[in-house]
Amino acid sequence: MASTAQPEDPATETAPDQDPTGPSQEAPASPPLPQRHTAVTPGPRAARLQELYARSLKKTLGKMGFDNIAGCYPTVAKRAPKMLGEVQTQMVNKMREKCEKEFENILVARQVVPKLNDLESLIGEASHRRAESTATTDPTPPHLLPPAAILAAHLTPSLTAHQSQLNARLQTTQSQNALLHDEVRRQRQEITALLDALDAVVADVRGANDALRPVVDGVAVETRQGIAAVEAAAGGRPTT
Repeated sequence: MASTAQPEDPATETAPDQDPTGPSQEAPASPPLPQRHTAVTPGPRAARLQELYARSLKKTLGKMGFDNIAGCYPTVAKRAPKMLGEVQTQMVNKMREKCEKEFENILVARQVVPKLNDLESLIGEASHRRAESTATTDPTPPHLLPPAAILAAHLTPSLTAHQSQLNARLQTTQSQNALLHDEVRRQRQEITALLDALDAVVADVRGANDALRPVVDGVAVETRQGIAAVEAAAGGRPTT
């Protein structure tokens, strides 16, 4: 059978009037790739969960055996049992594949394996602490604790974080207050220096006034005498 020639993709052909040296349009930025899922080794509880699911799935799919399917389609089972068997096998395999994939997606989305591993570590640490504990009396179970203790256990982490923030704000405010205190003290010292300089100037002016008072009095007497003489010379009429 002769092979037919494949037509060229028109998107790959170069337009004749397209300038190769012209400005090229920038391609839109591609979205960031999703984070690659890293496999986590399942612990005893996670492995037990996977085994339980596999056993339950196998038992469920076992209900879809050929005999049960043949009971639903007796005519096809009688006339074409081989074809019905193939359909049953494909159906079971497809259902198994889909269920296993969906279960794996749920494990990844909910982070079941890491959380079960954390639970395993937490239980192991608690058992280790219990083994090393030297207390003679058993600790109080959580459901028997008073409300105040339970409330404090829930609020302590949040209050501790808020206390750290308030301490940081308090330190910042204290630093700013220290700077303002230094600035006010410097301004007060400057005002005191200016007042001292002003007092010195006032004292100098007063001293100059005291030194010039006798001279000023004499000059005033001479000025009055001169005015009186001028008025007398003018016929007793005051000069304008």
